[in-house]
Amino acid sequence: MNGVKNLPAQHDNLIINYLHDMANIELSEQEVIRRESLAKMRELGINPYPAPLYPVNTTAKEIEAGYDPEKGNFQEVCLAGRIMSRRIMGAASFGELQDSTGRIQIYVKRDEICPDEDKTMYNTVWKKLLDIGDIVGIKGFAFITQTGQLSVHVKELTVLSKSLRVLPIVKTDADGKVYDGFSDPELRYRQRYVDLIVNPQVKDVFVQRAQIVATMREYFNEAGCLEVETPILQSIPGGATARPFITHHNALDIDLYMRIANELYLKRLIVGGYSGVYEFAKDFRNEGMDKTHNPEFTCMEIYVAYKDYNWMMRFVEQMLEKISIAVNGTTRVKIGEQEVDFGGTLIDAIFGTYCEDHLIEPTFITDYPVAMSPLTKRHRDNPNLTERFELFVCGKELANAYSELNDPIDQLERFEEQAALKSHGDDEAMFIDYDFVRALEYGMPPTSGLGMGIDRLTMFMTGQTTIQDVLFFPQMRPEKVLKKEEKAAGEA
Repeated sequence: MNGVKNLPAQHDNLIINYLHDMANIELSEQEVIRRESLAKMRELGINPYPAPLYPVNTTAKEIEAGYDPEKGNFQEVCLAGRIMSRRIMGAASFGELQDSTGRIQIYVKRDEICPDEDKTMYNTVWKKLLDIGDIVGIKGFAFITQTGQLSVHVKELTVLSKSLRVLPIVKTDADGKVYDGFSDPELRYRQRYVDLIVNPQVKDVFVQRAQIVATMREYFNEAGCLEVETPILQSIPGGATARPFITHHNALDIDLYMRIANELYLKRLIVGGYSGVYEFAKDFRNEGMDKTHNPEFTCMEIYVAYKDYNWMMRFVEQMLEKISIAVNGTTRVKIGEQEVDFGGTLIDAIFGTYCEDHLIEPTFITDYPVAMSPLTKRHRDNPNLTERFELFVCGKELANAYSELNDPIDQLERFEEQAALKSHGDDEAMFIDYDFVRALEYGMPPTSGLGMGIDRLTMFMTGQTTIQDVLFFPQMRPEKVLKKEEKAAGEA
């Protein structure tokens, strides 16, 4: 237990339990063989986990895009990745190397990587001790094989990381049909690292997610808004009607809440004089889980002074069009069996006219009752309604926006109504945030605000049907590890 003696006792217990569990997990035959190969490498004086610096100077994608046989470029390449296949043919072999950008064929010849009399690196390490999934570095030059395949002729091979578990081998036939795919959702979400290795298309979704966020940032910055950060641990969970997670701060000896929304803090900044602020925030809600909800999620909220919800609708329309073109090259996106167009939006002014499930095209539902909108300004033409819209796509809410309530007296009355609901058992009703009311008493300019779920937006823009497919590590139940004695009992 060296190195952990200063950790709290519960951490010691976790480590002890982990080591005990690992000692009692039965290894497969292939896992045993790989550990034996690991030991043999060390006996040969090869470090299977060397120092991390390796002088990579190109990628599989760069070689594929830029190699020109007539120019003879890429003659001194150095790249690294996983061995994904091997075809050993005596003193020469072909294989596939996969890096972060894709796969490329490699050609390994015994006398090239072993120019001296000692042929151990080829005859023993390459042929017997390396496996699919192992990470290696190669140095050599690009060329075209006699069959017309772009490849890298390996001059030097370095072991960078020995894989002790067997990768699922996904096979594709000549017609493009996939066999033995790593497709079980439970395994894919729990072992995302394997999913990313063997299902390269999964990476594309997360690259697109990054493009979505980058496009939004650029759009907001060009509009003169400032990106900010607000607290995740809050003494009052405000800004939404939701059940919070509760934690305890030992030094202050108080309970705190994980943020359910950042709205009230961002509006405090508008009071302070900023004309526009936004934040990509991690929010946490202690509620149900399904295909469109995860207890930890990312929400973007933006607030702009001297604007109203009508302005915000146009602002959102233009933003979604820019995002769709940036990510997909078109405003039309297929989501499941539906195709929607983010190039224009149907605005419906009456809530409840249509069933939400029928709102396939991007649709604004506007003007909600006051009781449903405790942070929203009353409608200028009907005091029983509020200036609020929700944006629906494929029957699911994507965004929620208001003309923000800036009357401190009205806001306190709305908070008190929420407190009454909470006292009668509504655990999602809002707390009274007296400090926020105090901020409004100093004066907040007319403001429009918008909240948009980044996870759900990514689902729509990438055509995914479950939120788990756009989160690297969605929330899962704890994994059941089958130990030796439990496996034996089950077999008996």
